[in-house]
Amino acid sequence: METFLRRCRDALMENGDSSPGFHVVMGNEACDLDSMVSALAFAYYLSKTVHSDWLPVPVLNILKEEFVLRTDSVFLLRQTGLSQDLLLFRDQLDLRDLQRSGRLALTLVDHNILPSSDSDLEEAVVEVIDHHHMERDPSPSCPVTVEMVGSCATLVTERIVQKAPDILDQQLAQLLYGTIVLDCVNMAPEAGKVTPKDSQYAALLEKHFPSLPPRGALFQSLQNAKFDVSGLTTDQMLLKDMKAVTGGDLHLAISVIYMTLEKFLQRTDLEQKLSAFCQKHQYDLLLAMTISFKDNKEPFRQLAVYSHSAPHLEEVSQALEQARNPTLNLCPISSPHLHIKAYHQGNTLASRKKLLPIVKDFLRERERDGCHGDHDEAGLEEDSQVPPTPMNSLVEGCPLDNGLPPISAQALEEKFSKMVDQEDGEGGH
Repeated sequence: METFLRRCRDALMENGDSSPGFHVVMGNEACDLDSMVSALAFAYYLSKTVHSDWLPVPVLNILKEEFVLRTDSVFLLRQTGLSQDLLLFRDQLDLRDLQRSGRLALTLVDHNILPSSDSDLEEAVVEVIDHHHMERDPSPSCPVTVEMVGSCATLVTERIVQKAPDILDQQLAQLLYGTIVLDCVNMAPEAGKVTPKDSQYAALLEKHFPSLPPRGALFQSLQNAKFDVSGLTTDQMLLKDMKAVTGGDLHLAISVIYMTLEKFLQRTDLEQKLSAFCQKHQYDLLLAMTISFKDNKEPFRQLAVYSHSAPHLEEVSQALEQARNPTLNLCPISSPHLHIKAYHQGNTLASRKKLLPIVKDFLRERERDGCHGDHDEAGLEEDSQVPPTPMNSLVEGCPLDNGLPPISAQALEEKFSKMVDQEDGEGGH
């Protein structure tokens, strides 16, 4: 795999108008572990099975600087001994330039339709492998494999096992196996993610590579890594799991923070960093939803509202306090910062998925009241520039939101404890 990735990187560095074409394999914009591994594994498979002058190249569909936020992907690469310096990212090659010169073929993995921002690349799509709901119109020129399994990596594993089983080695098997186990929530039926095909290929990998890490331990370590923010700056923490929404003249971001609010509020120069973050990304308001765990393993949610504008801060805080669908049961707590309001959130089931409609209702009401100037209600929209939240996020109502399987809550709680100890030693970022 390393030799293959090095060849891809070198070929792109030497890319010129006379260079052969590139067969890019690319996952979705969330670029979660499944998208990354599916792109790496399928491009490697193509390089071993398709004899062509065109070079298969796996491309991660995010900016290079954002990869540090994919902490579970970073962990699995490190565990398998694959250097992240060999990865190629969306900002390292110009897909449109390749297409204009007739040197781009595109295979989509872990999604089956391009977002509107990439719709001009549609003519280059030659194959699709995905496990989401089918949105693509059928075409005889583009083979499509779409099956509602738990992980796209399962479908990639199936292709490799059926067509080129000899290319499987310990490293590739561990990348695929770790992804399937994480996506399928430790293969726990009660989580509602795993299918018979996922179980079939996870078992096959276990059989042929008996030195793979034990399933439960691998899931726990990946799950810990997914929510590990101990090495991130405040900016990176805010970007790791963020959605943004715009209504009229108001731009608002909601970030999920995987530590206690008290610890977050103690970060060095926090208010200045939040101000700089909002100025850089042009947000008027920032909501920080924290999630941690109590001694009894129950999830514990808190909420902070930041705005440099006192009227905006008061407006949004009041809307959240008075929300009834659902009721957040907010209880104010002391904040050491002038422009930050802090709350305990009594309704622990109210994830960001449930908070977003409250925020959107507030923005619509604000538009109706004429606080925004000449914009109309159609101006309310989620920011398409923010990458989608990775799958299995605790904030999007996935099975883990209800504590399934039980191991994850305990593992996360232990990880939070370690993170707090580490940050106490480092003095924050």
